[in-house]
Amino acid sequence: MIPLLLAGVLVVALASMSLGPVSLPLPRILAAMSGNADTVARAILFELRLPRTLVGLLVGGMLGLAGAVLQGYLRNPLAEPSVLGASNSAALGAVAAIYFGVAEWHVAMLPLLSIGSGLVALVLLFLLAGRSESPLTLILAGIAVSTLAGAAISLALNLSPNPFAAMEIMAWLLGSIENRTMEHVWIALPCTLLGAALLLHDPRALDALAIGEDGARSLGVDLRGTRRRLLAGLAIGVGGAVAVSGSIGFVGLIVPHLVRPLTDRSPSAVLLPSLLGGAVLLSGADILVRLIPTSSELKLGVVTAFLGVPIFLVHLLRERRSW
Repeated sequence: MIPLLLAGVLVVALASMSLGPVSLPLPRILAAMSGNADTVARAILFELRLPRTLVGLLVGGMLGLAGAVLQGYLRNPLAEPSVLGASNSAALGAVAAIYFGVAEWHVAMLPLLSIGSGLVALVLLFLLAGRSESPLTLILAGIAVSTLAGAAISLALNLSPNPFAAMEIMAWLLGSIENRTMEHVWIALPCTLLGAALLLHDPRALDALAIGEDGARSLGVDLRGTRRRLLAGLAIGVGGAVAVSGSIGFVGLIVPHLVRPLTDRSPSAVLLPSLLGGAVLLSGADILVRLIPTSSELKLGVVTAFLGVPIFLVHLLRERRSW
């Protein structure tokens, strides 16, 4: 499955760079990369489509991996980054940047506030969960953090100084990777790489947790250290991803369900396929966004929601006896 998913990543990456309002066939793409193409082809490829493709792959991979890790750690098939408040908290930082005009200072300000907000939420989550090692305690603390962040976002919309600011916030909350530049790539890349490294550091700990906290502890798993590492990876990785793409749902929820039947169903076996599958799914949805004939480009978060619900329901009906 891994070679097939790697081939899928390559296919969607090439399709993302070639498809759009202006078609760029493969020979023209290769000519642009070698410096022999016309100025228009080079501008379209390097200034518009290549950054958008890279951002889509990074964000999709991070969200897919985060969903797989949370479903394994919390032993809950419905877990995704929003369960622990990671998505809403990162979104709150970005909304604050837009609301107070900080995002206009520099392109990096919005992502930095988003990541910082995710880390603050991580600290709050630790304070609420205390020394408890139970996943249920983390879920309840995450619901509290997520609800608080969601209420703050709603307050920002309610108190928005003008309708244009509210529209900008709403557009960002719907999620999109349109008009991204290489600056966004360099912002997302270190965050997603560090987050993925933390989440993939000890996958066998997730397998041990499948038999419960007491069983994992008897196998030598450091539950507190594992929790700190996973939560830090989620805050950094998801914060960096959400910072450059906005709120995009369902990727972290449905991708592990799509790849799990093709594995031995152990939590560790789902991680890498979910990372690659998330990259393929989000990039494919972004290609669909560009090809759907509309007066204005649809938001990526809307498309992933419409794709995610039926896929999730089909797999729920098919796999409900396996849980």
